[in-house]
Amino acid sequence: MVHQLDELQQKQLKQAEELLFSGPQEVGFAKELFFGRFLQQAILPYPAPAEAEREAGDRAVRDVRQFVTEKIDPAKIDAEADIPLDTIRGLGAVGVLGATIAPEYGGRGLTQQNYCRMMEVIGGHCAATAVFVNAHHSIGLRALQLFGTESQRQKWMGPLARGEKIAAFALTEPEAGSDAANVRTTAHAAPDGKGFILNGQKRYITNGGIAQVLTVMARTHDPQDPDGKVTAFLVTPDMSGFEVVDARMPKCGIRGTATARLAFRDMYVPRENILGTYGKGLRLALTVLDFGRTTFGASCTGAAKFCLDKAVEYARARQQFGKYLGDFHLVKQKIAQAAANTFAMESATYHTAALIDRGAEDYMLETAMLKVFASDALWTIVNDTLQIYGGAGYFCDQPFERMMRDARINLIGEGANDVLRSFVGGVGLRHLGLELLEITKHWSKVGLLRRSPPAIPVPHSRLQPAVARYSRQISQFARQCQLALIRHREDIVNQQYILARLGDTAMELFVSGCVYSRLVTLIQHPDADEARMRKDMQSGILYLDSAWRRNARRLAELTDNDDAEEIRTADAFLSPGGHH
Repeated sequence: MVHQLDELQQKQLKQAEELLFSGPQEVGFAKELFFGRFLQQAILPYPAPAEAEREAGDRAVRDVRQFVTEKIDPAKIDAEADIPLDTIRGLGAVGVLGATIAPEYGGRGLTQQNYCRMMEVIGGHCAATAVFVNAHHSIGLRALQLFGTESQRQKWMGPLARGEKIAAFALTEPEAGSDAANVRTTAHAAPDGKGFILNGQKRYITNGGIAQVLTVMARTHDPQDPDGKVTAFLVTPDMSGFEVVDARMPKCGIRGTATARLAFRDMYVPRENILGTYGKGLRLALTVLDFGRTTFGASCTGAAKFCLDKAVEYARARQQFGKYLGDFHLVKQKIAQAAANTFAMESATYHTAALIDRGAEDYMLETAMLKVFASDALWTIVNDTLQIYGGAGYFCDQPFERMMRDARINLIGEGANDVLRSFVGGVGLRHLGLELLEITKHWSKVGLLRRSPPAIPVPHSRLQPAVARYSRQISQFARQCQLALIRHREDIVNQQYILARLGDTAMELFVSGCVYSRLVTLIQHPDADEARMRKDMQSGILYLDSAWRRNARRLAELTDNDDAEEIRTADAFLSPGGHH
C-alpha cells in the first residue's frame, strides 16, 4: 500500500532537494550503479599521483611517521585524557595541521591523497590524535580554506596551519545530530546592523573547549522561510557571551580529544565573520564533511593495517593444542577477511581522495559509502584481532581494548552509519526515479527497464570469475532498485529496511569497483615486491568474492526477510506498557 507523505515529510524532502540537488549533478560511478551501469572512465585507471606529488607524499609520510613514533604515546594520551600542547605544536611543525593548505598561508600544500597518507599513519598509531587532526583540519580549517574570504584566510589560516591556534567545527546540538537541518542556535541581526546576536548551545564538539577559531552553525532570518536558514559563522572564544560549559566530556574512547559542550548567550558576532554565503551553512557543512569522511577512511585504514600485522604476528607465535594459532581455520578466516577488507578500504580511500584532487563536482555518495564501509570494517577487524589474542587482548598492556573503544565512535561521528545507509539508498534511488519519470511521465505506467550486465574489461583470466559475477550483480541490483520504486513510489523514503539494503549493496558495489580498478593496475604494472603483490592480489580477489556473497544475501532479503516480525516485536516493547 502506498502512503501519502505527511506535511513534515514533504517539507523535509523539499529541504533535501534544495540542499543536495540544487548544484550541478555530475554523473559519477556510484550514482550510475543504480542504473545498472559501470562507468568505466570514472573508475579506470586506478589513480596514481604524478612523480612530484608522490615524492612530496613520501617526504610527508616519513616526517609524520618519525614524529608519531618518537613523540606520541597513545596509551598515555588515553590514560591522561589529553593530547599535550607540545604534541599539537609538533603536529603543526611537521605540516600535519595545514597539510592541504597552500604554502603562502602557512601550509604544506599537499593533495588530498597525500594528506590521507599522513592520516593513515596517524590513525594506525593513535586514534585520538587522528580525530583531533580531522576536526582541526578536515572540517575546521578546511571550511575556512574552501569558503573563507581573502581577509578571513589572511587573518586565521596561517596560525591554524602552523598549529599556533586550534580549529573546531560546531554543528551538533541537543536536537541536531544526524538531523543536521534541525539546528536551533539562532543568530538575529544586531541593532547596530553590523553583526548578529547568537544564542544557543552546542555539544559533542571535538576541540570545542580548546579551539581559538570555531565554525558555528546558527539559524538566521529568511523572508521566504519562516524557520529561517542556517548560516556559518567564524567565532572566537574571546567574544562576550561565549561559554565553555564542559571542556572535556568524559567518554568511552578517543579520550585524548577535548569534546566540549558550549553555550552562546547574547554573543555578538560581526557580519564580516559570516563564513561562505548567508543562509547556505548546511551546504558548507555537507561539503566539509565530504573531506572529513575521506580522511576518516584513511585513519581507519591505518588502524586496520596495524591490527592485521599484529594478528598475523600473534598467530605465527602463539601455540595452543600443539599447533600455532595460524594453523586453525577460524583464525585463518579472521585474518583473511581482515586482509581483504583492509585492502578494500585502502583502495576506496585513495580512489575517493583522487576525486577531490581532480576537482570532481560531486562525490557525496562516494564519501558516505567510504565512511560507512571503513568504519564498519575496522570495528570487525579490531574485534577479531582481540579475539585472536584471547584473554591477553582484553588487558590494558595490549592496545586492543583501547582501539576497540576508540573505533566505536567511527560508526557514529560525521554521520551515523544507519543514517548514511538510508541516505545512500535514497539519493541513488532519487536519480533513478527521475529517469523513470522522464521516460513515462506517470508512475503508474513505469515498467522495468531491461539492462544487460554491463561490459567490464578483464585484463587477466584470474579476474574473470569475480568480474563476471560482479557485472551480473550490478544488473540485478538495478532491477531491484526499479522494483522498489515501482512498488513504493514516494513512500520509498519511509522504507528504511529497503533503503539500507540497497544502500549497503551499492556501497559494496562501489568498493568492489575500486578494488577491481586497483587489481587491474597491479596486473598491468606489477609491484617489484613479489610477496606483497601476491598478498594484494589474493586479498583483492577475496574481497570481490566476499562482497558478492554479502550482496547476494542483501538482495535476497528484499523479499525473504523478518522485517514485519521485527517491527511487530519492537512495537510490542515500545508501546505504552510494553516495558518489563
